[in-house]
Amino acid sequence: MAKEWDPFRPYFKQQEVPAKTVLLAEGKVSKTMFFIEKGCLRTWINNDGKEITTQFFFEGDSVSSIESFRTNQPSLYSIETLEPCILQTISQSDFRQIIENSPELRNKLEEHLFKRFLQSQQLFYSYLKNKPQKRYEELIAQYPHIVQRVPQHYIASYLGITSVSLSRIRNRR
Repeated sequence: MAKEWDPFRPYFKQQEVPAKTVLLAEGKVSKTMFFIEKGCLRTWINNDGKEITTQFFFEGDSVSSIESFRTNQPSLYSIETLEPCILQTISQSDFRQIIENSPELRNKLEEHLFKRFLQSQQLFYSYLKNKPQKRYEELIAQYPHIVQRVPQHYIASYLGITSVSLSRIRNRR
């Protein structure tokens, strides 16, 4: 966790979580934010019984359904661990108190939200204009370690293709 959070460490609780644990289910209200010390998480949506991965998160990232966390509306997606994780968690009420009392952290949150919005926009436009091969190349350029840590079927889901199509793309490289 970044140094600017040090004064607020007493608000955080460490949590060790096994792989394949759903931390937040789609449709539930997010009451916790997670900071990843160790491990990998993904966000995903359920589309008629089919899981579609929407993002991956690794060490140093913070994760929550921020829209739900800030508005108390049901989450649009689920958050799940892909590996055994060590997480620092903070409650919604503690987080609100920290943000209200720290302009520096409020600015960091704004930066984080802007970065996440930008990533979402990039992915959205990549889906519209790029072929799966190009989307795969962009993904491994952004997260070179992803192929060692994330099962292929989640990567395929993220790219909007089947595992078989992803195998073909990987074999062409």
